Amino acid sequence: MPFSCDQRPHWPSTVQRPGKLSSVSLLPDYSRQAERYDETRSASPSVLRPLRQALEGASGRRLADIGGGTGNYALALKLEGWEPVVVDRSADMLSRAAAKGLETVGADAQQLPFKDETFDAATMISMLHHVEHRAAALAEARRILKPEGRLVLMGFTGEDAATLWVLEYFPCSRSWMEATHPPRATILEELPDARLFAFEFEDMEDGSLAALSANPERVLEAGESGETSYFERMQRDHSHELRAGLARLRYDIAAGRVPSRAGTATVLSWTKP
Repeated sequence: MPFSCDQRPHWPSTVQRPGKLSSVSLLPDYSRQAERYDETRSASPSVLRPLRQALEGASGRRLADIGGGTGNYALALKLEGWEPVVVDRSADMLSRAAAKGLETVGADAQQLPFKDETFDAATMISMLHHVEHRAAALAEARRILKPEGRLVLMGFTGEDAATLWVLEYFPCSRSWMEATHPPRATILEELPDARLFAFEFEDMEDGSLAALSANPERVLEAGESGETSYFERMQRDHSHELRAGLARLRYDIAAGRVPSRAGTATVLSWTKP
């Protein structure tokens, strides 16, 4: 039986309500993910390699990790000599970052509480798809950078989302995945002359859907527990399709016909003139 999108749309975060332009975000409220985030995620070597390349040449070591969550990547960068400040709007996330000895600031990426030209570098790691207004967040990140400062984005573009075999099991997610994961060309228009690094995950430390896709059993486990923002969104908006898709995935795993193919991600490095 073909899948059908089973529940009403959630206007506030994903689509345009008739007559009104609304914001776009995969999961604006990340508080539930904070509860288990450090149990299931850590800084991935697959991500750190291009991050290091993208940050090379920054004029100093003061770094704003915008949307930095529990500080996994900020801590890894701190151990390499950076001086990070973890910025996030989730108090639960920040309390975990502070417990790691990291400096934290509670703020929305779209309205940062820093003066112009404060930081030598800024990172936005796996967070732009959760921001309601991407352009506003990017403008704020550019504003707080010093001249020659380095803005580094790591995330999932439309090209990366297209590598996710799991979407075949949950077709109702395609519309909001497309809305929250624009093509690389769109982001490059907002960051002209940025350098681009595309990579495939070689480990599952990051715990993202792209990383977990290398192991169908881990995808199934994440879907059953709501471990990622993708599956939390599926449970919220399409619970019937989530159950049906997981049942189909469980059957296909037992039959040995599910791809074991990791997804890809993209890193962009932009230098402020």
